Amino acid sequence: MADSSTADLGKGKRITGGDRSSLADDLRKRYDGGESIRSLAASTNRSYGFVHRLLSESGASLRSRGGANRNSKKA
Repeated sequence: MADSSTADLGKGKRITGGDRSSLADDLRKRYDGGESIRSLAASTNRSYGFVHRLLSESGASLRSRGGANRNSKKA
């Protein structure tokens, strides 16, 4: 699923300028399509924090955490 722009990213390699904005656009499209931050991080070989920061910088509206709500009461 990763294209050439995300496949050649070395772990820890600094990403700046146009590369950063194109990566942010790509990740945002995939995130808006339903992929999780963790799966995006794994596929790009980057950390969760890096992907989260990039999505925030690109203006993506981040989803809340999934799972059951412990405090919800039965109606």
